[in-house]
Amino acid sequence: MKRKTFLKTTAVALGGSLLPAWSSAEDEKKKPIRFAHITDIHVKPGIVPETGMAKALQHVQQLHPQVDFIINGGDSIMDALEVDKQKTQIQWDLFHTILKKENNLPIYHCIGNHDVWGWFIKENLAPDSYRDGQGGKPKDDRLYGKTWVVETLEMRNRFYSFTKGKWHFIILDSTQMNPVGGYIAFIDPEQLQWLQEDLLATPKDQFVCIVSHIPILSICAALFFDRTEANGDLKIQRNLMHTDFLALKKIFFHYPNIKLCLSGHIHLQDELDYLGIKYYCNGAVSGNWWKGAFQEFAPAYAVVELSQDGSFKRTMVSYE
Repeated sequence: MKRKTFLKTTAVALGGSLLPAWSSAEDEKKKPIRFAHITDIHVKPGIVPETGMAKALQHVQQLHPQVDFIINGGDSIMDALEVDKQKTQIQWDLFHTILKKENNLPIYHCIGNHDVWGWFIKENLAPDSYRDGQGGKPKDDRLYGKTWVVETLEMRNRFYSFTKGKWHFIILDSTQMNPVGGYIAFIDPEQLQWLQEDLLATPKDQFVCIVSHIPILSICAALFFDRTEANGDLKIQRNLMHTDFLALKKIFFHYPNIKLCLSGHIHLQDELDYLGIKYYCNGAVSGNWWKGAFQEFAPAYAVVELSQDGSFKRTMVSYE
């Protein structure tokens, strides 16, 4: 079977399993919202990652018009944390080239940790342009940190929200710098205040879907390293799940219209039901960073269906 025929056949089969027929105008009002949650693309120069990103987007396109839009969960490029401007620019140019060629759907972006530029560049490893007295360090560059990803993806802010029908979407920025090295998963004070104000302003009859790159709550965050500690404990590192989960839980508890939280980051898939909220970690388009499956999970993306009565459904899709 030719690849194009296979994609169309797969799309029809998936569409048939997800989608009822909608005909009248009244039915149209009740039509669920459906979108593809693609995360952890990690595109970089090379046959495998370039072809893989293209194939994933082509697969999503075959589901249109049943799938209305895409949410990109972050880590769009392989890494900007510890590479220079030239290498970062090459990755972003590649991402945009493939996206423009292979995608016709509206897309909403979330920032991943690997999308942040320059945090891990050490001064002694920086290119000469940062040691010539014209700025000295990458952090002196205007694009340092999250400015580059926000601008190149044309995001209105590093965190934002939007509404579609009966559903309100909140896109968070999970990745914060650790002053002593690395990064930590939480939302900073400015973002926390905004989140509380946004939730307060959301009508109670609207349902809420929250998207973060790093999981707010996940069991797979404890399974990422596929081992236990020396004493037998499972360990969740602070860069694998939100360290502010208990604080967020207390906020979420006051908003029963929050129905689900979506994430990626750890390249594994899980689902947790906790205090009336479903937490989904939706794997990775890149799988094991373009080396096949990561642990038991092959490259994949999620199709999420949100009904007008507040119910919802997640379907994991293998696009290969």
